[in-house]
Amino acid sequence: MFALLARDGGARHGRLQLAHGAVETPCFMPVGTAATVKGLTPAELREASTQIVLANTYHLWLRPGREPIEAAGGLHRFMAWDGPILTDSGGFQVFSLEGRRRLDEDGVTFASHLDGTEHRFTPESVIAFQQAIGSDVAMVLDVCVKLPAPREQLAESVRLTTAWARRSAALPPSDATRSFAIVQGGLDAELREQSARDLVELDFPGYAVGGLSVGESREEMYATARATAALLPEAKPRYLMGVGTVRDLLAAIDCGIDLFDCVYPTRCGRNGRAMTRAGELNIFNAVFTRDFSPLDPHCDCSTCESFSRAYLAHLFRSKEMLGPRLLSYHNVYLVNGLMREARDAIASGKWEELRDRALG
Repeated sequence: MFALLARDGGARHGRLQLAHGAVETPCFMPVGTAATVKGLTPAELREASTQIVLANTYHLWLRPGREPIEAAGGLHRFMAWDGPILTDSGGFQVFSLEGRRRLDEDGVTFASHLDGTEHRFTPESVIAFQQAIGSDVAMVLDVCVKLPAPREQLAESVRLTTAWARRSAALPPSDATRSFAIVQGGLDAELREQSARDLVELDFPGYAVGGLSVGESREEMYATARATAALLPEAKPRYLMGVGTVRDLLAAIDCGIDLFDCVYPTRCGRNGRAMTRAGELNIFNAVFTRDFSPLDPHCDCSTCESFSRAYLAHLFRSKEMLGPRLLSYHNVYLVNGLMREARDAIASGKWEELRDRALG
């Protein structure tokens, strides 16, 4: 399923074979929460070198629900995306519903943010849903804790996450879907080690580093990601959840992480923020209204080749929907290009050179 092709320091280059194709790592997964990457078509995602997209169990469970997706022939046909799809378990979304969920040993009951109706997630029901809609990678149900948090709360999160992962691992396997477990423990090194050790014993096809990018500092996130990655099997993919800035991606690759997801590139695009090789630009700044240069002179995406900063500034100021689409496309293209450069640099033994140049 996963082949480690090259290493350069802590950075890794690999190939993850899934039911709907191979994924070269390091790899960024654009977030298509509700079976769509906001503002972008599947053809545009392909043009931007997207290999795999992420969708979310919580949102798809609520709308449109399992039956319409199954009736359409699965999630890939439903959203007209023929590449691999990873679905998050919905654990993060459920546990962010303060006051609207009840946690117990068997699972979690929560009220929909859409209409208040009550729903129930268990480790078994979450995996069954993801298998039924045809996910290539299904994340197991976990307990995510916002940081900072008391050690007792983190310890309980680790205990329940491991117990639920054990139940998920005992389920009948699917030919099309592989399940990844999620390491928890906050910033507590002892709890992280315990969580990783217990989950590795269950022999999942892959592992995620969860519970980060939820309130801690960047330095704390990097240190915890590096330490946790070192506890995971060399021969299996490692996924850091919820990371998407250029700096964070490069630092995480250096920590030994293979897969990433985040709403950051498309959310920035929708709000007039462009990711460039020289840093981020706010297209609403007045200076861009008469700037007829490309968004990023070092980028060969269709946005940068066809449109000026002045035109993009005009689109956003006029509230034309094309503006958010063009910036979202560029941001995804840039991040995917960065991942391709990272793979090439690792394979050629030039990772540190790329990392230091890109981080300035």
